[in-house]
Amino acid sequence: MTHPIARPVLLALAAALALAAPAGAETAKPHSHGASDAVYRGYFEDAQVHPRPLSDWAGDWQSVYPYLLDGTLDPVMAHKAEGGTQSAAEYCAYYETGYKTDVERITIEGDKVTFYRAGQPVAAQYRADGQEILTYKKGNRGVRYVFAKAAGDAAAPAFLQFSDHGIAPQKAGHYHLYWGDDRAALLSEVTNWPTYYPRALSGAEILHEMLEH
Repeated sequence: MTHPIARPVLLALAAALALAAPAGAETAKPHSHGASDAVYRGYFEDAQVHPRPLSDWAGDWQSVYPYLLDGTLDPVMAHKAEGGTQSAAEYCAYYETGYKTDVERITIEGDKVTFYRAGQPVAAQYRADGQEILTYKKGNRGVRYVFAKAAGDAAAPAFLQFSDHGIAPQKAGHYHLYWGDDRAALLSEVTNWPTYYPRALSGAEILHEMLEH
């Protein structure tokens, strides 16, 4: 992606975790999305998938990337290593690739999405542009909810794609966001998935959310 605020597409790949996002990035519990265990893990029928409004992601959101870099999320990596196939350091490297972004904050109000990079806002209005069901190497699936720019700053990306393990209307507790100017190319992005939690949460509270399960 070459958009001015698009994050680098890193090439490092690690073993994907079996969640609805391609890389299994986040660790919130299924009930936080109102999804069943099976849906959360990416096992569902096409008929279960329904359109969702942008209001499902309304709010003021912060990137979790800084908390990974400053060590706040180290206990999450240690916990994953206890039951996983990689060391804590390897998980940390994997998530550093996944979480990496220079957009530290996103606000969503009505049809307006504002990206903050080093405190500077870039905003645009977006309209629903359908959803895409993706099948991952492990056999599970996920849904990307796509929104296209209708008007706004030239620097704002043409497309947004939300992934939060949900497949029907429900308020997101956190989400991965993919953005750029090529709708199809975004669908193939599975290594870098900037992840956002409510800005009202402290690093300790986000850590607690991630360790809860």
